[in-house]
Amino acid sequence: MPAEEFVAGWISGALGLVLGHPFDTVKVSLGEAPRKERCQLKQTSGREQGLACGGSPCLFLPAGVPLEGPEGRAGWTPGLPACSVLPVQVRLQTQTTYRGIVDCMVKTYRHESLLGFFKGMSFPIASISVVNSVLFGVYSNALLALTATSHQERRAQPPSYTHVFIAGCTGGFLQAYCLAPFDLIKVRLQNQTEPRAKPGSPPPRYRGPIHCAASIFQAEGPRGLFRGAWALTLRDTPTLGIYFVTYEWLCRQFTPDGQNPSSGTVLVAGGFAGIISWVAATPLDVIKSRMQMAGLKQRAYGGLLDCIVSSARQEGLGVFFRGLTINSARAFPVNAITFLSYEYLLLSWG
Repeated sequence: MPAEEFVAGWISGALGLVLGHPFDTVKVSLGEAPRKERCQLKQTSGREQGLACGGSPCLFLPAGVPLEGPEGRAGWTPGLPACSVLPVQVRLQTQTTYRGIVDCMVKTYRHESLLGFFKGMSFPIASISVVNSVLFGVYSNALLALTATSHQERRAQPPSYTHVFIAGCTGGFLQAYCLAPFDLIKVRLQNQTEPRAKPGSPPPRYRGPIHCAASIFQAEGPRGLFRGAWALTLRDTPTLGIYFVTYEWLCRQFTPDGQNPSSGTVLVAGGFAGIISWVAATPLDVIKSRMQMAGLKQRAYGGLLDCIVSSARQEGLGVFFRGLTINSARAFPVNAITFLSYEYLLLSWG
């Protein structure tokens, strides 16, 4: 089994992750349950205050609109679910606090500084990039098994789109199960909001990825680490087949037979492959994020179908496309760089 595809996948995944993590941080926040279920706050008199839900700062309101928790205490109000300025891709899908992408980005920056956009990145750089190596490695080796051609031989003997789709689905299925615990921890860390360090501020729920994993295991058991795994598998299996088929089709349209695609072609094909796959993936991505956060919010969905029905009933069908714009904006540059670095590395290694 050729190993260079796994190594190239890891490096290209790490490069794409660094580029796309700020977008990912914004995305997750806009798809959570309706705000009225998360915060039950009432107006009172006083000055500008930041309220907390479950120990996390919730929202900074203009002067003259102070709030008070249901227990009559202003300021930090324990015992409510988290709802605040969260890392942006995750925040757009798991909250309705924000009016849109720009509002989410501005509040994240004001509340948490530039570092807020990179919250939870150290963990995926060491883990999710490894999962990306599984995707590309399994995809390439699946094509090798289906067509008996190496990566270098596939330009002269291009595989059928059926084989490309099957190999992509195989890679997507296997990487989803590898990804599930890592993705859950990343989403939980991104949904953890605390302002710039201030004296007297409450400590964050999770001190880091290891503490997050241990806390989930203790509170929810081993199955808790795979919360949302079915949604993740259903999201990744077909959409990654579409992803690789789109990339191959675009490369072939703009590349003479038998030649390697130019850097420009790879960038464009990779970027559009990312956008098209995310258009297909976003509805299940919203459901996945909600199921992953359900354990933290003490809200149990009866399963994947219950999460879909409950979300649609409460917020309409539009809820399944929250984060689509930020997904698309993120997908083009991230996947363009991922494919360019992947192809360059394999070409340079011969």
